[in-house]
Amino acid sequence: MLAANPITFRRTKLLSTIGLWSNCQGRLLKAKRSQTILGSAKRADMRNEERKVHLIGSGIANLAAAAYLIKDGGFSGANITMYEQDHVPGGCLDARGDAEKGYNMQGERMFEPNYVCTYDLLSFIPSLADPNKSVLEDTFAYSRTYPWNNKCRLVDKGKKLNADNYGMTAQDTMEMMALNVKPEKAFNDKRINDVFSNHFFETNFWHMWKTLFAFEPWHSAIELRRYFLRFMHLMPDQRTMSKIIRTRYNNFDSMVRPIMKWLTDRGVSVAYETVVTDLDIGGPTDKDITVRSITIVQDGKERKIDVRPEDIVIATLGSMISNSTLGTYDSPPPPTSTTLGGSWTLWQTLSKKRLDVFRDPAVFTNHVKESQFVSFTVTQKDLKFFDLMEELSENPPGRNGITSLPHSPWCLTFILNTQPYYENQAEGTVVWYGLGLYPEEIGEFVRKPMTECSGREILEELIGHLAFDKHKKQILESSIVIPNRMPLITSQFLVRNTESRPPVNPESSTNLALTGQFVEQPDDCVFTVEYSVRTGQTAAFKLGNINKEPTPFRHVSRDLGVVFAAAKALQQ
Repeated sequence: MLAANPITFRRTKLLSTIGLWSNCQGRLLKAKRSQTILGSAKRADMRNEERKVHLIGSGIANLAAAAYLIKDGGFSGANITMYEQDHVPGGCLDARGDAEKGYNMQGERMFEPNYVCTYDLLSFIPSLADPNKSVLEDTFAYSRTYPWNNKCRLVDKGKKLNADNYGMTAQDTMEMMALNVKPEKAFNDKRINDVFSNHFFETNFWHMWKTLFAFEPWHSAIELRRYFLRFMHLMPDQRTMSKIIRTRYNNFDSMVRPIMKWLTDRGVSVAYETVVTDLDIGGPTDKDITVRSITIVQDGKERKIDVRPEDIVIATLGSMISNSTLGTYDSPPPPTSTTLGGSWTLWQTLSKKRLDVFRDPAVFTNHVKESQFVSFTVTQKDLKFFDLMEELSENPPGRNGITSLPHSPWCLTFILNTQPYYENQAEGTVVWYGLGLYPEEIGEFVRKPMTECSGREILEELIGHLAFDKHKKQILESSIVIPNRMPLITSQFLVRNTESRPPVNPESSTNLALTGQFVEQPDDCVFTVEYSVRTGQTAAFKLGNINKEPTPFRHVSRDLGVVFAAAKALQQ
């Protein structure tokens, strides 16, 4: 009977949705983790400035840990060493290349208003462009000057789709509600397509959500549940993306470089091209974990570094960008190696010693076809592509945000940011970034998988979907495209259970903490800078005996105003 009256039906569904969400808030509450101080009497007697810190990996998590140990813990930078297997810091927050050979980067990370840990870190790091400003102030100033107001979120065959129409049915909404209100354990080892019907994956809401966060139907329902609850306030903003915050340049130039300067100015050292292969762990009992030495391989030679009980070891486990391969404008990326290295090898070694503590990394490494995508970075010395996109989107470059082609076989998505995108970018060039979520599919205009395509062929496929064929020759001749095949880039989204990830601070550990995208942080969302920084804070505050806790984030799903706005948006 309700279906005969659309207005009554919509109002009833809206109120029902709000009621369900509100009544289930109690299930979402978790006891606040109390901070405990571990350590021997010897450690208690030693001042922090005398303790040594060994950081395995120089991604944003460990950069944050080092910064907080110095700022809040009184540690001496001269006693802090990072071991990095690459020749540059930053982990997945990379950006390299030049105008002649082409710029390239493995990813673009965006922020939102509630990235409280990230903002706290950036608040005390001076900007390289203006030391009188923090990186946070510079980032906010840039985002205020160039806010996104997307008018071209979804495109099909060169025409804009009506992204205001989310396309959600009553069944889609109820399935989302069921995912949100049940506890995480109810979705152990379940995929997203185990909890949603086929129609949900055809909605504009899903097309926008998946291309903003890189979800795929076979990913973990637990992770999608966390994203819905953590980012509910972004649901009404799916089309315009006006709440998204970005750094002035790429993440490496805007974040990694200034943080590294701040650290090295204080004496922190980095051992580049150094692989940590093992940690000697033991203790008074079989359950205790105390690192006694670190085994490294440097310049082809293996050696051990002694670690005192009062010292600190913080290790990043796993890597999203491990085993990635680069192609060229004329050749596809080489096949990726099946042999894992670096942080994965270390994790495997530790797991064999204490599976109960370190868990099994195979959960995240054994399903490459479900964890890979191909990204591409485009360098152009001609503005024709930018001009055509400005005409299509009715927005100047840098203001439109993400454009996705949901019906392209590869599910192509790209962003034209304001220029320059690199701090030292050559004049007369523009640089932009894109990716394909389904790289094993056969292209529509280039009839082969994206994984087998050169940079030129990827751009040809994109041009075809945008209907820019008249200008194809001009665009191709003025472009350099570097494709990047990343077999583990969404591995942290793979199907898991609530016990699959090790904790940041294992209960039995006296001087070892774990950081990165593959350790457990309750309620928070992996594949974000915020998650990594939070793990760095958690590790530093605990092992550094710092009387602080990670900055608590706002649980937007407990705000009735946010719930109301999200429920209303889902009915569009």
